[in-house]
Amino acid sequence: MGGFFGTVSKSSCVTDLFYGTDYNSHLGTKRGGLATYSQEKGFIRSIHNLESTYFRSKFEGELDKFKGNAGIGIISDTDAQPIIINSHLGRFAIVTVAKIANIQELEEELLNQNMHFAELSSSNTNQTELIALLIIQGRTFTEGIENVFKHIKGSCSMLILTEDGSVIAARDKWGRTPVVIGKKEDAYAATSESSSFPNLDYEIERYLGPGEIVRMYADRIEQLRQPNEEMQICSFLWVYYGFPTSCYEGKNVEEVRFTSGMKMGQKDESEVDCVCGIPDSGVGMALGYAEGKGVPYHRAISKYTPTWPRSFTPSNQEMRSLVAKMKLIPNRAMLQGKRLLFCDDSIVRGTQLRDNVKILYDYGAKEVHMRIACPPLIYACPFVGFSASKNALELITRRIIKELEGDENKNLEKYATTGSPEYEKMVDIIAERFGLSSLKFNTLETLIEAIGLPKCKVCTHCFDGSSHF
Repeated sequence: MGGFFGTVSKSSCVTDLFYGTDYNSHLGTKRGGLATYSQEKGFIRSIHNLESTYFRSKFEGELDKFKGNAGIGIISDTDAQPIIINSHLGRFAIVTVAKIANIQELEEELLNQNMHFAELSSSNTNQTELIALLIIQGRTFTEGIENVFKHIKGSCSMLILTEDGSVIAARDKWGRTPVVIGKKEDAYAATSESSSFPNLDYEIERYLGPGEIVRMYADRIEQLRQPNEEMQICSFLWVYYGFPTSCYEGKNVEEVRFTSGMKMGQKDESEVDCVCGIPDSGVGMALGYAEGKGVPYHRAISKYTPTWPRSFTPSNQEMRSLVAKMKLIPNRAMLQGKRLLFCDDSIVRGTQLRDNVKILYDYGAKEVHMRIACPPLIYACPFVGFSASKNALELITRRIIKELEGDENKNLEKYATTGSPEYEKMVDIIAERFGLSSLKFNTLETLIEAIGLPKCKVCTHCFDGSSHF
């Protein structure tokens, strides 16, 4: 998915930029980048590969080279960023959190206009450069960003560092990905994750609305474009992506996970001895479930945090499986002879589920029940960088649908409807395939209730296929 951080200050921005960007590290594992601007040194940029190490270790040793009171940073799961452009709008650096479903169509269109692409990522067009080329077709930055909104199918939020020492922040036109504005004395910041703010002494000023564009200076913010009325913020921000202390649209991630789990626990009649959560994103739900159910929470599985990244994001299946296995350490003393119920954020491919269940039984669990924070993932996501999945058949649900129907695209609405015969059959097969004593998914209604926003404002496409470009 990716996350960014940008700041403008009356003093050096480098420390805030470094740590603020690092606080987005849970959103990506591929590349990291920083850019600053000062009148004396101009633009200074650095980009590093993060696939084998962490952001801090890559950038800490070179912080002294960055100069300026304004800067932008990115944790990217796609392209090398930031890129620096020289155009009729002036020189600027840009970072994006984006997924462009029609990138080939736009690439061909721009090439036919005699434009060229200088940046390549794994032999493919760098989508941030493509976005920059769409921007410079406008007479102003605002007009250029609106041109991006007009042309791309998918999503795009961005930060632009300009030669006047300001930072322009623009949120995706549907608000699928968040942009949060923070303020402290003599500085403003914009970020994907509000958890970047507390330790840097920023307070949340406000959340940008869908399609809203603002320009940040050290002492003020100017609105360049008003927000759109309609919004489709990604529900998976609360289910999986978000750091527990982050807030989107004023709704805290951990609170949503806890509430969702508590509501499931209150309704669940299964007899279990204890509840545990799969770290990290399953823990909040498990704590809520334990309270709602009235059974103890046990930390039966712990995550070895110092060296292992999130296992959802690596593109190589073998590496995903290795990370998933090595980072979680079972506790036999808390598992032996127990009827265990464990909570997790979602089931995507099923690879991690198979390994986790086997570990729990191997370490003495008597029964293994599973509760999932969201409904089954039936539809692939065309809107945000949801995972490394390349097609719908990587979803375990679609593979089972193909087994049952002979066509992975048949009767999807029935399989997405909680309680339907098709839904129940699919869930039973998943449970049986992985040796679970029972398996239940959260309902869409309960998830939306826990998030606390109107259903029409939240994108639930991966569960019910309801959203659109």
